[in-house]
Amino acid sequence: MDEQTKSWRIVAVRRLSEALLEALSEVAEVDYFEDVDESNRADFMAALSRAHGLIGGKLELNEAMLAEAPALQVVSTISVGYDHLPLKALNQRRILLCNTPDVLTETTADTAFMLIMATQRRLVELSNLVRDGGWRTHIGPEYFGIDVHGKTLGIVGAGRIGAAIARRGALGFGMPILYTAASSKPALEQQLGAKRRELNDLLAEADIVCLSAPYNSDTHHLIDADALARMKTTAALINIARGKVVDELALIKALHSGGIRAAGLDVFVEEPLPPDSPLAAMDNVVTTPHIGSATHETREAMAQLAVDNLLGTLIGSGPLTAVNEHVWRRADAIEET
Repeated sequence: MDEQTKSWRIVAVRRLSEALLEALSEVAEVDYFEDVDESNRADFMAALSRAHGLIGGKLELNEAMLAEAPALQVVSTISVGYDHLPLKALNQRRILLCNTPDVLTETTADTAFMLIMATQRRLVELSNLVRDGGWRTHIGPEYFGIDVHGKTLGIVGAGRIGAAIARRGALGFGMPILYTAASSKPALEQQLGAKRRELNDLLAEADIVCLSAPYNSDTHHLIDADALARMKTTAALINIARGKVVDELALIKALHSGGIRAAGLDVFVEEPLPPDSPLAAMDNVVTTPHIGSATHETREAMAQLAVDNLLGTLIGSGPLTAVNEHVWRRADAIEET
């Protein structure tokens, strides 16, 4: 490897296998941090101040940190969402931001449908009944669930993941599909018979409301007390988007009062979910620890894509999945700092 290529410096944080770290090390000097906390923050910032690339999961980055990283050219996050990163500041500094869409679409849709099934059929509650020795006679109506097949599924945010959830519902379970989106989705309508609805109408019609919209200022508390009040009292809310898409306090009240029947949640306002959160103790709530893409195969594919994005940008072949591709300049046109 020539010295010019090896002069790149990369900071890597979390979720990278030895094989991927070795691939990075073949072309760059790599500073790897299994985690970043107060004990090593100074070392992390020293490494970032020299870095041309930053890669990892759950990256912590803000404008003040960017000001101390004058050589930084690319941030490659091992995630689809990037609401935790300062996109505006990255654009201003002409720093490329790459994410990892597509490779986790099907796995995250699996997670959504797992929550749908578990919520409708009261899986966790009834499993605990058996574990705790409470199953002593036949199961009566007090433990009955609700069918999934044939129920109306409302998808809030019909992007890649939302479309994959819709396919599972329509083709696997014969579910009528409603969706909200910024624009119509002809493929969903033609292939699945899906119908576009305004949010308020979808909430009123759907038996199961599944949130897969990205988090931004427009979707903050998109599902608030008013939205929950529009849902059927027999309906379930499924959230695989971001915790802040839902007003969590309003959701707790609706679940307590019977405003809606149940919820399946993979994301929360505060993560990890505090042990004293009412959501952790409610029988009509199924909770999972943000595992939407958490399979061995998918996480490795995400990490590989993040590495490909990072190296493609620095070496000059270009990013594969850039969020702000307009700021990218070929590496050989960048004067190294």
